[in-house]
Amino acid sequence: MMPLSLANTGEQNVVKRVGGKEDTRRFLENLGFVVGSTVTVVSEAQGNMIVNIKNSRVAIGKDMANKIMV
Repeated sequence: MMPLSLANTGEQNVVKRVGGKEDTRRFLENLGFVVGSTVTVVSEAQGNMIVNIKNSRVAIGKDMANKIMV
């Protein structure tokens, strides 16, 4: 397991765990980051990431990406 922030661009990963406080977890789950879902990093710039999850593109910061384990 590793945080999503370390995933390579274009590589498909499966969400294994979502960490953080309850509000943070609920926010990420509403975006589609649930255990078992597939996430692909589209691009990364200065720690911020654009990812493809559940047929949607979502922009998240490095702090959020560190809470998502793949």
